[in-house]
Amino acid sequence: MDLKSLGRVLIFPVQMIYLIVKAGVCSLFPSRRRSLRGEVVLVTGGGRGIGRHLAREFAKQGAKKLILWGRTEKCLKDTAAEIALSGTECHYFLCDVANREEVYRQAKVLREKVGDVTILVNNAAVVHGKSLMDSDDDALLKSQHINTLGQFWTTKAFLPRMLELQHGHVVCINSILSQSPIPGAVDYCTSKASSLAFMESLTLGLLDCTGVGCTTVLPFHCNTEMFQGMKVRFPQLFPPLNPEMVAQRTVEAVQTNKAFVYLPWTMHALVILKSFMPQVALDEIHRFSGTYTCMNTFKGRT
Repeated sequence: MDLKSLGRVLIFPVQMIYLIVKAGVCSLFPSRRRSLRGEVVLVTGGGRGIGRHLAREFAKQGAKKLILWGRTEKCLKDTAAEIALSGTECHYFLCDVANREEVYRQAKVLREKVGDVTILVNNAAVVHGKSLMDSDDDALLKSQHINTLGQFWTTKAFLPRMLELQHGHVVCINSILSQSPIPGAVDYCTSKASSLAFMESLTLGLLDCTGVGCTTVLPFHCNTEMFQGMKVRFPQLFPPLNPEMVAQRTVEAVQTNKAFVYLPWTMHALVILKSFMPQVALDEIHRFSGTYTCMNTFKGRT
Protein backbone atom coordinates (compact mmCIF):
# COMPACT_ATOMS: atom_id res chain seq x y z
CA MET A 1 0.00 0.00 0.00
CA ASP A 2 1.47 3.37 -1.02
CA LEU A 3 1.48 6.42 1.26
CA LYS A 4 -1.46 8.06 -0.52
CA SER A 5 -3.69 5.01 -0.07
CA LEU A 6 -2.58 4.64 3.56
CA GLY A 7 -3.43 8.27 4.20
CA ARG A 8 -6.92 7.80 2.76
CA VAL A 9 -7.49 4.74 4.96
CA LEU A 10 -6.43 6.65 8.09
CA ILE A 11 -8.54 9.69 7.24
CA PHE A 12 -11.65 7.68 6.34
CA PRO A 13 -12.87 7.00 9.95
CA VAL A 14 -12.46 10.68 10.82
CA GLN A 15 -14.37 11.64 7.69
CA MET A 16 -17.22 9.26 8.62
CA ILE A 17 -17.47 10.68 12.14
CA TYR A 18 -17.54 14.21 10.74
CA LEU A 19 -20.31 13.36 8.26
CA ILE A 20 -22.41 11.63 10.94
CA VAL A 21 -22.07 14.58 13.34
CA LYS A 22 -22.81 17.03 10.54
CA ALA A 23 -25.96 15.12 9.54
CA GLY A 24 -27.08 15.02 13.18
CA VAL A 25 -26.62 18.76 13.63
CA CYS A 26 -28.33 19.57 10.32
CA SER A 27 -31.33 17.44 11.32
CA LEU A 28 -31.95 19.85 14.20
CA PHE A 29 -32.56 22.73 11.81
CA PRO A 30 -35.05 23.03 8.92
CA SER A 31 -33.48 22.22 5.57
CA ARG A 32 -33.59 24.64 2.69
CA ARG A 33 -36.31 23.65 0.23
CA ARG A 34 -35.92 24.18 -3.48
CA SER A 35 -38.76 25.61 -5.50
CA LEU A 36 -40.85 23.28 -7.65
CA ARG A 37 -41.92 26.00 -10.05
CA GLY A 38 -41.31 24.89 -13.61
CA GLU A 39 -41.28 21.20 -12.71
CA VAL A 40 -43.25 18.65 -14.74
CA VAL A 41 -44.34 15.84 -12.42
CA LEU A 42 -45.55 12.38 -13.43
CA VAL A 43 -47.32 10.32 -10.75
CA THR A 44 -48.05 6.67 -11.54
CA GLY A 45 -51.13 5.33 -9.81
CA GLY A 46 -52.14 8.98 -9.56
CA GLY A 47 -55.89 8.56 -9.63
CA ARG A 48 -56.49 7.57 -6.02
CA GLY A 49 -54.96 6.82 -2.63
CA ILE A 50 -51.52 8.25 -1.93
CA GLY A 51 -51.13 9.07 -5.63
CA ARG A 52 -54.03 11.52 -5.54
CA HIS A 53 -52.61 13.21 -2.44
CA LEU A 54 -49.17 13.41 -4.08
CA ALA A 55 -50.69 15.16 -7.09
CA ARG A 56 -52.45 17.63 -4.81
CA GLU A 57 -49.30 18.35 -2.83
CA PHE A 58 -47.05 18.84 -5.87
CA ALA A 59 -49.65 21.23 -7.30
CA LYS A 60 -49.87 23.06 -3.98
CA GLN A 61 -46.09 23.48 -3.91
CA GLY A 62 -46.08 25.13 -7.33
CA ALA A 63 -45.34 22.42 -9.89
CA LYS A 64 -45.89 23.69 -13.42
CA LYS A 65 -47.61 20.59 -14.80
CA LEU A 66 -48.98 17.34 -13.37
CA ILE A 67 -49.37 14.11 -15.34
CA LEU A 68 -51.30 11.16 -13.92
CA TRP A 69 -50.91 7.57 -15.07
CA GLY A 70 -53.19 4.74 -14.04
CA ARG A 71 -55.55 2.00 -15.14
CA THR A 72 -58.90 3.41 -13.95
CA GLU A 73 -60.03 6.31 -16.12
CA LYS A 74 -62.75 7.60 -13.79
CA CYS A 75 -60.30 8.03 -10.89
CA LEU A 76 -57.72 9.69 -13.14
CA LYS A 77 -60.31 12.00 -14.68
CA ASP A 78 -61.69 13.09 -11.30
CA THR A 79 -58.25 13.77 -9.84
CA ALA A 80 -57.09 15.65 -12.94
CA ALA A 81 -60.21 17.83 -12.84
CA GLU A 82 -59.60 18.61 -9.17
CA ILE A 83 -55.96 19.57 -9.83
CA ALA A 84 -56.97 21.72 -12.81
CA LEU A 85 -59.49 23.58 -10.65
CA SER A 86 -56.68 24.52 -8.28
CA GLY A 87 -54.96 26.33 -11.15
CA THR A 88 -52.32 23.76 -12.14
CA GLU A 89 -52.20 22.25 -15.61
CA CYS A 90 -52.96 18.55 -15.31
CA HIS A 91 -53.13 15.71 -17.84
CA TYR A 92 -53.93 12.04 -17.48
CA PHE A 93 -53.16 8.97 -19.58
CA LEU A 94 -54.32 5.41 -19.24
CA CYS A 95 -51.20 3.33 -18.74
CA ASP A 96 -50.47 0.00 -17.09
CA VAL A 97 -46.87 0.25 -15.84
CA ALA A 98 -46.62 -3.54 -15.89
CA ASN A 99 -46.78 -3.41 -19.68
CA ARG A 100 -43.33 -2.41 -20.93
CA GLU A 101 -44.40 -1.55 -24.49
CA GLU A 102 -47.32 0.51 -23.22
CA VAL A 103 -45.04 2.47 -20.87
CA TYR A 104 -42.60 3.31 -23.66
CA ARG A 105 -45.43 4.20 -26.04
CA GLN A 106 -47.23 6.46 -23.56
CA ALA A 107 -43.93 8.06 -22.54
CA LYS A 108 -43.41 9.11 -26.16
CA VAL A 109 -46.96 10.47 -26.41
CA LEU A 110 -46.52 12.32 -23.14
CA ARG A 111 -43.31 14.02 -24.28
CA GLU A 112 -44.96 15.13 -27.53
CA LYS A 113 -48.09 16.50 -25.85
CA VAL A 114 -46.82 17.82 -22.51
CA GLY A 115 -43.02 18.00 -22.54
CA ASP A 116 -40.13 16.48 -20.60
CA VAL A 117 -40.87 14.91 -17.22
CA THR A 118 -38.51 16.30 -14.56
CA ILE A 119 -39.93 14.50 -11.50
CA LEU A 120 -40.99 10.85 -11.82
CA VAL A 121 -43.01 9.45 -8.91
CA ASN A 122 -43.28 5.65 -9.00
CA ASN A 123 -46.33 5.14 -6.81
CA ALA A 124 -48.42 2.50 -8.60
CA ALA A 125 -48.76 -0.71 -6.59
CA VAL A 126 -51.11 -3.61 -5.86
CA VAL A 127 -51.50 -6.04 -2.96
CA HIS A 128 -53.50 -9.26 -2.94
CA GLY A 129 -53.24 -10.03 0.75
CA LYS A 130 -52.92 -13.81 0.64
CA SER A 131 -50.41 -16.40 1.76
CA LEU A 132 -48.16 -18.02 -0.83
CA MET A 133 -50.16 -21.25 -1.00
CA ASP A 134 -53.47 -19.40 -1.31
CA SER A 135 -52.25 -17.04 -4.02
CA ASP A 136 -53.07 -17.41 -7.68
CA ASP A 137 -49.94 -17.61 -9.85
CA ASP A 138 -51.13 -14.85 -12.16
CA ALA A 139 -51.84 -12.59 -9.16
CA LEU A 140 -48.31 -13.15 -7.85
CA LEU A 141 -46.84 -12.23 -11.23
CA LYS A 142 -49.05 -9.16 -11.44
CA SER A 143 -47.66 -7.83 -8.14
CA GLN A 144 -44.07 -8.24 -9.31
CA HIS A 145 -44.75 -6.68 -12.71
CA ILE A 146 -46.52 -3.61 -11.29
CA ASN A 147 -44.68 -3.03 -8.01
CA THR A 148 -41.15 -3.80 -9.21
CA LEU A 149 -40.68 -4.15 -12.95
CA GLY A 150 -42.97 -1.19 -13.62
CA GLN A 151 -40.31 1.02 -12.02
CA PHE A 152 -37.68 -0.37 -14.37
CA TRP A 153 -39.73 0.61 -17.41
CA THR A 154 -40.79 4.09 -16.22
CA THR A 155 -37.28 4.94 -15.05
CA LYS A 156 -35.74 3.76 -18.32
CA ALA A 157 -38.30 5.84 -20.21
CA PHE A 158 -37.65 9.15 -18.42
CA LEU A 159 -34.25 9.06 -16.69
CA PRO A 160 -32.11 9.43 -19.86
CA ARG A 161 -33.64 12.83 -20.63
CA MET A 162 -33.16 13.95 -17.02
CA LEU A 163 -29.48 13.07 -17.33
CA GLU A 164 -29.25 15.04 -20.59
CA LEU A 165 -30.85 18.07 -18.96
CA GLN A 166 -28.86 17.53 -15.75
CA HIS A 167 -32.11 18.11 -13.94
CA GLY A 168 -34.55 15.58 -12.52
CA HIS A 169 -35.70 13.46 -9.61
CA VAL A 170 -36.89 9.84 -9.32
CA VAL A 171 -39.22 9.06 -6.42
CA CYS A 172 -40.34 5.65 -5.15
CA ILE A 173 -43.23 5.15 -2.75
CA ASN A 174 -42.03 1.97 -1.09
CA SER A 175 -43.10 0.42 2.25
CA ILE A 176 -41.59 -0.52 5.59
CA LEU A 177 -42.77 -4.03 4.72
CA SER A 178 -39.82 -4.19 2.34
CA GLN A 179 -37.60 -4.46 5.42
CA SER A 180 -40.03 -6.05 7.86
CA PRO A 181 -42.29 -8.48 5.94
CA ILE A 182 -45.52 -9.89 7.35
CA PRO A 183 -47.48 -13.07 6.59
CA GLY A 184 -50.46 -12.76 4.31
CA ALA A 185 -48.82 -10.28 1.94
CA VAL A 186 -46.01 -12.34 0.46
CA ASP A 187 -46.46 -10.85 -3.01
CA TYR A 188 -46.39 -7.26 -1.77
CA CYS A 189 -43.48 -7.68 0.66
CA THR A 190 -41.34 -9.45 -1.94
CA SER A 191 -42.02 -6.89 -4.64
CA LYS A 192 -41.31 -3.98 -2.28
CA ALA A 193 -38.03 -5.55 -1.14
CA SER A 194 -37.01 -5.81 -4.80
CA SER A 195 -38.13 -2.24 -5.37
CA LEU A 196 -36.02 -1.03 -2.44
CA ALA A 197 -32.93 -2.79 -3.81
CA PHE A 198 -33.62 -1.18 -7.19
CA MET A 199 -33.77 2.29 -5.62
CA GLU A 200 -30.69 1.77 -3.46
CA SER A 201 -28.72 0.72 -6.52
CA LEU A 202 -30.11 3.59 -8.61
CA THR A 203 -29.37 6.15 -5.89
CA LEU A 204 -25.75 5.03 -5.67
CA GLY A 205 -25.45 5.00 -9.45
CA LEU A 206 -26.56 8.62 -9.68
CA LEU A 207 -24.22 9.99 -6.99
CA ASP A 208 -21.96 11.65 -9.55
CA CYS A 209 -24.76 12.75 -11.89
CA THR A 210 -25.18 16.48 -11.50
CA GLY A 211 -28.71 17.72 -10.92
CA VAL A 212 -30.43 14.30 -10.75
CA GLY A 213 -31.48 12.77 -7.44
CA CYS A 214 -33.56 10.00 -5.89
CA THR A 215 -35.98 9.71 -2.98
CA THR A 216 -37.37 6.50 -1.50
CA VAL A 217 -40.22 6.75 1.00
CA LEU A 218 -40.87 3.82 3.34
CA PRO A 219 -44.14 4.36 5.22
CA PHE A 220 -45.95 2.19 7.72
CA HIS A 221 -49.35 1.09 6.42
CA CYS A 222 -51.54 3.98 5.31
CA ASN A 223 -55.21 4.63 5.85
CA THR A 224 -56.23 4.00 2.24
CA GLU A 225 -58.56 1.52 0.58
CA MET A 226 -55.55 -0.44 -0.67
CA PHE A 227 -55.01 -1.92 2.81
CA GLN A 228 -58.62 -1.83 3.88
CA GLY A 229 -59.30 -4.35 6.65
CA MET A 230 -55.71 -4.69 7.86
CA LYS A 231 -55.61 -4.51 11.66
CA VAL A 232 -52.81 -4.25 14.21
CA ARG A 233 -53.21 -5.29 17.84
CA PHE A 234 -52.40 -1.86 19.29
CA PRO A 235 -53.77 0.79 16.91
CA GLN A 236 -53.19 3.50 19.52
CA LEU A 237 -49.46 2.77 19.46
CA PHE A 238 -49.26 2.00 15.73
CA PRO A 239 -52.01 4.02 14.04
CA PRO A 240 -52.29 3.90 10.24
CA LEU A 241 -50.66 6.86 8.54
CA ASN A 242 -52.63 9.68 6.99
CA PRO A 243 -51.96 9.58 3.21
CA GLU A 244 -51.97 13.38 3.12
CA MET A 245 -49.07 13.45 5.60
CA VAL A 246 -47.18 10.85 3.56
CA ALA A 247 -47.62 13.02 0.45
CA GLN A 248 -46.43 16.13 2.29
CA ARG A 249 -43.31 14.42 3.62
CA THR A 250 -42.58 12.95 0.18
CA VAL A 251 -42.71 16.33 -1.56
CA GLU A 252 -40.65 17.85 1.23
CA ALA A 253 -38.01 15.13 0.73
CA VAL A 254 -37.87 15.95 -2.99
CA GLN A 255 -37.44 19.64 -2.20
CA THR A 256 -34.58 18.91 0.24
CA ASN A 257 -33.08 16.11 -1.88
CA LYS A 258 -33.39 13.54 0.89
CA ALA A 259 -32.61 10.02 -0.29
CA PHE A 260 -34.54 7.86 2.20
CA VAL A 261 -37.54 8.69 4.39
CA TYR A 262 -39.01 6.38 7.05
CA LEU A 263 -42.55 7.15 8.20
CA PRO A 264 -43.03 7.45 11.07
CA TRP A 265 -39.45 8.07 12.22
CA THR A 266 -39.80 5.25 14.79
CA MET A 267 -39.50 2.78 11.91
CA HIS A 268 -35.75 3.42 12.10
CA ALA A 269 -35.77 1.53 15.41
CA LEU A 270 -37.38 -1.48 13.72
CA VAL A 271 -34.61 -1.63 11.13
CA ILE A 272 -31.92 -1.29 13.83
CA LEU A 273 -33.49 -4.02 15.99
CA LYS A 274 -33.53 -6.42 13.03
CA SER A 275 -29.81 -5.92 12.51
CA PHE A 276 -28.74 -7.44 15.83
CA MET A 277 -31.63 -9.17 17.64
CA PRO A 278 -31.89 -12.97 17.49
CA GLN A 279 -34.70 -14.36 15.39
CA VAL A 280 -36.52 -15.81 18.41
CA ALA A 281 -36.76 -12.32 19.92
CA LEU A 282 -38.02 -10.86 16.64
CA ASP A 283 -40.62 -13.63 16.42
CA GLU A 284 -41.88 -12.70 19.87
CA ILE A 285 -42.14 -9.04 18.87
CA HIS A 286 -44.27 -10.07 15.89
CA ARG A 287 -46.50 -12.19 18.13
CA PHE A 288 -46.87 -9.40 20.67
CA SER A 289 -47.67 -6.74 18.07
CA GLY A 290 -50.07 -8.99 16.18
CA THR A 291 -48.34 -8.74 12.80
CA TYR A 292 -48.74 -12.52 12.39
CA THR A 293 -52.49 -12.08 12.06
CA CYS A 294 -52.91 -8.48 10.89
CA MET A 295 -53.86 -9.56 7.35
CA ASN A 296 -56.51 -12.06 8.47
CA THR A 297 -59.22 -9.41 8.12
CA PHE A 298 -57.74 -7.85 4.96
CA LYS A 299 -60.28 -6.83 2.30
CA GLY A 300 -58.33 -4.50 0.01
CA ARG A 301 -59.91 -2.40 -2.69
CA THR A 302 -63.50 -3.17 -3.55
